[in-house]
Amino acid sequence: MGKSETAAMIPFQPCTSRGGVPFRAARPIHFSLIRPAMSKFWSPLVNRLTPYVPGEQPKLPNLVKLNTNENPYPPSPKTVAAMQAEIGHDGASLRLYPDPSADRLKEAVAAFYGEFGIGARQVFVGNGSDEVLAHVFMALLQHDAPLLYPDISYSFYPVYAGLYGISAETVALDGDYGIDLSAYRRANGGIIFPNPNAPTGRLLPLGEIEALLTANTESVVVVDEAYVDFGGDTAIALVNRFPNLLVVHTLSKSRSLAGLRVGYAVGHPDLIEALERVKNSFNSYPLDRIAIAGAVAALEDRAWFDRTRNAVIASREQLVSDLTLLGFQVLPSAANFVFARHPGRDGAELAQALRQRSIIVRHFKAPRIDQFLRITIGTDEQCGALVAALKEILG
Repeated sequence: MGKSETAAMIPFQPCTSRGGVPFRAARPIHFSLIRPAMSKFWSPLVNRLTPYVPGEQPKLPNLVKLNTNENPYPPSPKTVAAMQAEIGHDGASLRLYPDPSADRLKEAVAAFYGEFGIGARQVFVGNGSDEVLAHVFMALLQHDAPLLYPDISYSFYPVYAGLYGISAETVALDGDYGIDLSAYRRANGGIIFPNPNAPTGRLLPLGEIEALLTANTESVVVVDEAYVDFGGDTAIALVNRFPNLLVVHTLSKSRSLAGLRVGYAVGHPDLIEALERVKNSFNSYPLDRIAIAGAVAALEDRAWFDRTRNAVIASREQLVSDLTLLGFQVLPSAANFVFARHPGRDGAELAQALRQRSIIVRHFKAPRIDQFLRITIGTDEQCGALVAALKEILG
């Protein structure tokens, strides 16, 4: 799931590379800002859409890239070997379509969560968690009552609601930027939220999710767990107790496979069947042979998963300590990023000053969070470069 949250990027300004050579860094463009005139060939729906804006992916060397929550470590060597083996010496396997059901991958997901009694029939897989979420919105969240999700959260939620004509209402985060699940105990056509939340990084205890599910039995509750491996307990533990619970995961973050595009959902077989119906009405082959092979190997290599995940967690705790010493206020994070603000400096100005030093973080020009920076946890070297730059900027 290339996770980008509700907000807009800071305005583009020229900056310099580490060697002082000027460059123009790419920035995402919000098409509604540059295409005020609508084409006569567009459908009314497209005319109304405000598309999702993906995180910036600069194509320049020597950047400290801490803006899109990618894992700083490579995927498991076994993952790379499995993908190479799938291609073979002559690529002959690529002339054949992949398994449309990706049964090997479903079985690997089920095995990974075997302690919770998950079976392959409870698993859905797709081309990244964003595609999985798109199918979730279409298959399970189109009802007469409004869909509920946090006001500061993943910005694809309102996009999908608009795309599929789903009535939706946002629920404000509390004063500590946390999700207050008691505010969701009202009539609804479905509930969706990330845990940990993005961009705040705050984690809901599993007990609070369980209490919501106990109270909310008449609509689907979707828990988007893109970042849970970095500090939380998965709600997959609750799937066999609550038939209206669907949990969505990605291999982009904790498995270092953002470039491969693999996501999955775990839930009651009835929910999975709904997703399969939508998938097979759209694209019967969402995952190619290489992606399936790599994803299976990534799930099976638990030692590499634990090693890299623990390294990210350790780096996060060190970065929180370093930022706090610099005077930043850092929200508690259970993700592979931190959300921080400095009481004496403007957030957008800090982001721009870092950019001028070839360090890219994420700033959101949005109410309540426009003074925060979302900083991806990089390697210790990358985090050290960030801290050194901030010391220089803050004087």
